[in-house]
Amino acid sequence: MNDRLAGYLELFARIRADTSPKRWGESTCYRAPHKPLFLLSVFDLIASGGIVDNFITPSFELSDLFAGYWLRIMPPGTTGLMCLPFYHLATSGFWNLIPQPSILDERGRSIQSIKRFVLFYQGAKFNDDLFFLLKDELVLRRLRSVLIETYFAPDVQLALTEQAIINLESSKYSCELLGAKEITVQYERITDNEGIKNKVRSQGFRKAIVKLYEHRCALCGLRMLTPEGHTVVEAAHIIPWSASQNDQPQNGMALCRLCHWFFDEGLMGIGQHYEILVSPVVRQDGNYPGHIETMTGRVILKPEKKAFWPHMEYLEIHRKETFRKK
Repeated sequence: MNDRLAGYLELFARIRADTSPKRWGESTCYRAPHKPLFLLSVFDLIASGGIVDNFITPSFELSDLFAGYWLRIMPPGTTGLMCLPFYHLATSGFWNLIPQPSILDERGRSIQSIKRFVLFYQGAKFNDDLFFLLKDELVLRRLRSVLIETYFAPDVQLALTEQAIINLESSKYSCELLGAKEITVQYERITDNEGIKNKVRSQGFRKAIVKLYEHRCALCGLRMLTPEGHTVVEAAHIIPWSASQNDQPQNGMALCRLCHWFFDEGLMGIGQHYEILVSPVVRQDGNYPGHIETMTGRVILKPEKKAFWPHMEYLEIHRKETFRKK
């Protein structure tokens, strides 16, 4: 084994973490899981081509992956702050913070949000020799295995491995939907598990649509992306997946949660010239549609590339079968 790799395998097996049994359960070996989950998320971005240079910054993609791992194994109602491992991994021996210009890298700061983190730091980088090693798929697998087997109980190790597969396969699916270059890195695939296949499809569709619309709602235009990487928009099918099995970007739009509900309920639609239609039903039975009613006739926001605009055939089906004309 490469001596450098052996040294990093040892470092990854000795990452410091809060070890309070009252706060952390058996599934995380009674330790805070933030650092290993964060590193798994970074590895996923490297594997999918989302990180190509040794410069890791807070991003929606990284936050989304971290949240996915957290939700997969942690109790409902608990929240993991990505800023904590981003900052505190600096004591690990392989993670180096990059201060903002004219800011000294002083240890001991209280970093409780990504917003505060970026006040002091541009991001972070691995040791250069480690990042070189991480370009090797086999090294990624070895380090991933060390993280999963060292910091998590056997009953959640499979779930974490599956989540890594979902993350990579959904990135591949998203690239396929957008016609991008295919990702070449491989993890162990679980191809006969329908639950995993559905998660891959759903997550890949979401990634493609949110990227195309740049986190803006196609109907109301709202864009809200928090410093922690939370977005207000969802990926909506024009013709539901259950009826069409169609994940083409032309059968999707990014919609905020409110507009998504109005669209699915047939209270909003889109006309032949991409103008917004608002159903007269919104004014009935004492309803108060608020700003929704003012959107009538406004042209929707569309992706930059016309090839990805919502297809008129799908919009017509929605108007005929879902939109409430009266």
